[in-house]
Amino acid sequence: MLVLDTGDLPVGDRIAAFEAVAAGEGGVSSVQEEEPGGTVWKRLELWHLGPLTLFHTQGTGMRISRSLRQARRDAMDTVAINIHRQGAGGFAWTDHRQRIGPNSATMQHMPAGYEYWWSGLGSTLALMFDTERLSLPEETIRASIPTLEHSPIGRLLIHHVHGLHGIADRINTGPEADALASATVELARAWVVSVAGDDPTRRAVARETLLTRVLAYARAHLREPDLTPQRIAWAHNTSVRTLYRLCEDGGLSLEKWIIRRRLEGARSDLAAPGHAHRTIDAVARSWGFTNPTFFSRRFRQTYGTTPSQWRRLSQQGRVLSPQDDP
Repeated sequence: MLVLDTGDLPVGDRIAAFEAVAAGEGGVSSVQEEEPGGTVWKRLELWHLGPLTLFHTQGTGMRISRSLRQARRDAMDTVAINIHRQGAGGFAWTDHRQRIGPNSATMQHMPAGYEYWWSGLGSTLALMFDTERLSLPEETIRASIPTLEHSPIGRLLIHHVHGLHGIADRINTGPEADALASATVELARAWVVSVAGDDPTRRAVARETLLTRVLAYARAHLREPDLTPQRIAWAHNTSVRTLYRLCEDGGLSLEKWIIRRRLEGARSDLAAPGHAHRTIDAVARSWGFTNPTFFSRRFRQTYGTTPSQWRRLSQQGRVLSPQDDP
């Protein structure tokens, strides 16, 4: 949901408008713009996904901060996870300073304040939620912040948040939003303890979040034809038998889940004008389908139409409405 585009405002109102939104929605106490007032541009979108708030901020260079005085005054006990998408910048939290670039992830514990900045045009995705949802000691959360960039789970979390952003307009209410929020917090929890938890906590969280991490890994590698149960099990240091039992206990078939997600991606690309020049086989291969006959059969079984019929309907502007979606 679009909250602010300063390009729609008079030049003299742009900086104040962004500062007001940043303070009200994100607890920011200070914004320093890199550009002169007349060239400042900011665009802010916001979605509430169950207990999570997702922000997408784009614009000219800036430095935002949350002071200790502000933190003490409003008692905002939340964590914020930033996925930097564009531009070069940095992050500072207590005595930790870190350079950031595209597809880097950082976390702030809001009661301690922070600084976050980029130069030139930049953009970031940010998640915010109550600290208590991590179910971890405060000292563990804070100890993790300087070393989170070294955790391999960060890559899964980054991909997951990008996916949330892609569907945020469609799932910002209802049980689906709550389920995705829970999965997101589980990934964040695993991210923290992977670098800061003691051994018993790491083992416990690893068990509790294994299915979430498996599905996040599968989603991140959907387009790769060699995404097999054997590879997924190996990546998570478990056996194929344990993997199947885990998925069964979670109420899903791993192979069917992967095929359905791939079909969804291919269906979206076939309907998109930007992919109209590509053959159906090329689209299918880009989503991990190496057998065109298998792809066409499963597509028809799932959606009640062939890939070519779906593309033709889409091009004619007669895509079925959600309530009629086969």
